[in-house]
Amino acid sequence: MNRRTFIQNTAILGATVYTSGAWAFAPPSFKTVRPARSARRFSSVAVEKAIAEFRKKVKDPELGWLFENCFPNTLDTTVTYSEAGGQPDTYVITGDIDAMWLRDSSAQVWPYLPFCKQDAPLRKLVAGVIRRQARCINKDSYANAFYGDDTKTGEWKDDLTDMKPGLHERKWEIDSLCYPVRLAYGYWKTTGDASPFDATWAQALQATLRTFREQQRKTSPGPYHFQRTTAFATDGVPLNGYGYPVKPVGLICSSFRPSDDATVFSFLIPSNFFAVTSLRQAAEMLEALQPQQRETATDMRALATEVEGALKEHATVEHPTYGRIYAYEVNGMGSVNLMDDANVPSLLALPYLGGVPLTDPVYQNTRKFLLSLDNPFFFKGTAAEGIGGPHAGLDMIWPLGITIRGLTSQSPDEIRACVQTLRRSHAGTGYMHEAFHKDDFSKFSRPWFAWANTLFGEFLWKTYQESPKLLS
Repeated sequence: MNRRTFIQNTAILGATVYTSGAWAFAPPSFKTVRPARSARRFSSVAVEKAIAEFRKKVKDPELGWLFENCFPNTLDTTVTYSEAGGQPDTYVITGDIDAMWLRDSSAQVWPYLPFCKQDAPLRKLVAGVIRRQARCINKDSYANAFYGDDTKTGEWKDDLTDMKPGLHERKWEIDSLCYPVRLAYGYWKTTGDASPFDATWAQALQATLRTFREQQRKTSPGPYHFQRTTAFATDGVPLNGYGYPVKPVGLICSSFRPSDDATVFSFLIPSNFFAVTSLRQAAEMLEALQPQQRETATDMRALATEVEGALKEHATVEHPTYGRIYAYEVNGMGSVNLMDDANVPSLLALPYLGGVPLTDPVYQNTRKFLLSLDNPFFFKGTAAEGIGGPHAGLDMIWPLGITIRGLTSQSPDEIRACVQTLRRSHAGTGYMHEAFHKDDFSKFSRPWFAWANTLFGEFLWKTYQESPKLLS
């Protein structure tokens, strides 16, 4: 991967960690680190008004500075807007990698939806993301990341899978097909605009349904397999690229997690919950916007009900300390993996994605487990505590996880603590990162990670609107 290296770096379990000492900015000036106006990829009048309001009303100057840097980062640095056939077309990179992940691109523009009704250019930009995603899914519903150039050959030339021109990576992840539905549904409900939801989009939903059914693996492993020549076990799938055996109980297999790491047991529980929600949202949209697709909508509702039933039967386990909790992965034969990964969908993020109610007692039990040292990827150090994952290695905490903790919290003290931890974590750069060391904020990975930046902005804006005193 082409990741930009600043100052010095060392390899930690495959992640590049940056030391940021030379970046420190001297408070209280908080010099802007946003690109110059002339260098920004896109500007939204509504988003700029929100930034001005936040900076004026929130008394903590560092939080105001961080919001101004982070919230527009996707617009400032990662989007390319154009028109194809007279329709909006938007390509969104994830930051320091020039490729468009279906997951990341959805999550990056999601926080701007509340501003779309008052900003027509922003609305067209998001509509362009929806249209581009539909074309990507129709190209290959098993791929997770795509190039802006449909003729470009993927960098993973030795992968043993069906790579096509225009694909950056072909890792099958359930959430890759859920996130575009979430974005489309949120856009439709917010704006009332039905223009992106044409025959191409309906075809992408049909591909989503077909792929989910194939990956229930009721009669065969299905057409997808993936292997890669690599030193990292999490970058490939065992047993000829199909993964360890599962019992076909109605759940959907996911070869990879939203971290792009391989699953241990293919029934990834957070992603199956996400699929239930997405299938029902997609069915509602088809019934309202594509009445000729009623049969597809009916099939989607049926699959959602089937997966939901399988989750009730197979997704939980009795923990000796926390009681009934959700497992992270299962195989349908009694094997479970008890952990969480900071990447979303995660168990911690289930209410954020509409998978379960925040008040669900099993979720609340699970939350206590996840935010304890009984979760093998919860790290607690002298700088901070939080959830990480195998992708960036041990003792590396993800700001994404801390942000989701705050977004799903009912405790003012916990929300305030999350805000303050994130405020301290930028290590003088003015931005969020992929991960930082539990004992040292200055040891971090990915200095340019737009998803983490924009999600942090979403958290700050939500807190400002609902509980502004927590930002003082």
